[in-house]
Amino acid sequence: MPAELSFSLQQARRLALVAQGFSGRQPPAAVKAAHLNRLMERLGLVQIDSVNALVRSHYLPLFSRLGSYSADLLDQAAWSQGRQRTLFEYWGHEASLLPLSMYPLLRWRMQRAAQGEGIYQQLARFGREQQDTIRRVLVAVQERGALGAGSLSTRQERAGPWWDWSAEKKALEWLFSAGEVTVAGRRGFERLYDLPERVIPEPILRQPLLDEASAQRGLLLHAAQALGVATEKDLRDYFRLSLVECRNGLAELVEEGALERCQVQGWKQQAYCLPSPKVPRKVAASALLSPFDSLIWERSRTERLFDFRYRLEIYTPAHKRVYGYYVLPFLHHERIAARVDLRAERAAGRLAVHAVHEEPQGLDDEGMQALALNLRQLADWLGLTQIQLNCPRASAARLRVALAQGRV
Repeated sequence: MPAELSFSLQQARRLALVAQGFSGRQPPAAVKAAHLNRLMERLGLVQIDSVNALVRSHYLPLFSRLGSYSADLLDQAAWSQGRQRTLFEYWGHEASLLPLSMYPLLRWRMQRAAQGEGIYQQLARFGREQQDTIRRVLVAVQERGALGAGSLSTRQERAGPWWDWSAEKKALEWLFSAGEVTVAGRRGFERLYDLPERVIPEPILRQPLLDEASAQRGLLLHAAQALGVATEKDLRDYFRLSLVECRNGLAELVEEGALERCQVQGWKQQAYCLPSPKVPRKVAASALLSPFDSLIWERSRTERLFDFRYRLEIYTPAHKRVYGYYVLPFLHHERIAARVDLRAERAAGRLAVHAVHEEPQGLDDEGMQALALNLRQLADWLGLTQIQLNCPRASAARLRVALAQGRV
């Protein structure tokens, strides 16, 4: 029996970074739809979140990897009609945009949701108790086409807790989870729902229904490809699989030779990787990372891989925050070297830097220049003409110099 593969922590980082699309090489010219689609196939999904302190979270991971690109490219891939649509919305890792090729791998989750499994308990209860409302809303979508919850609501007063959703909104969310409607587009950030057959390409819908075990193995394999090297917990978290689903699928993938067991220096847990992975000699990428980036969204993995403890402090009272309201980790080469608290002040045309916190190893002059370059690129991409430093720390003084040098 061959010996298990063994990687140093540095090698594991390189495998993870390259698997996540951080090759250090951005498209030499304008980013095109083909670049975006290749990256999405590699990642498998991007997480959607409503926080808009800087930019909606699903746009930022693509910028971190591709550089400046037109947000219209992602909008067209996700919400246009016809051949330009290459993505769909569903529950992948939380609410997500996923390549259409992933749709067959998630139909089992839709079937479970229709049975009240794997969804919020309140939504499952609504599905059991409010079938008349659900049928009425489905008929409205069938007859009228893409609809938002606001155009269906008959509520005259506030309904109290549960995000203050109307009955029609709850019905649409239940139908969406069950796969009976899907997201056709968005009006602002409001979802517009339509029937899958009017949104998802027919060849995708015609594919045979996979049994749950086969679909879950497919998701695990996608996760392994996207993570490079990963523990069982890392793999199941990527698409939110259960412990039992993950263990059974992992054992079968190893038995089939699709995955290999391996060891990573300093990790107590068993790790897994694709067969005979090629470890790059170095990774030279620099990028500001969304708090919802798939490189860092599993916080225990981030600590194991980068020795970097990260928590989003949006919901922490201001006086208890350690680093700031909306803090982006700064990836430089093969480590996370700093944290930067950023805000887009759109009315003033400013990118506001509220804090810069270097990690213990700090940033050398080249690293600070790289951070300044990333901030300038981010401001340009967001259409902001100024970068304002609002932090008195020594790091900010060095960053101010680096920004000034970049303008020469």
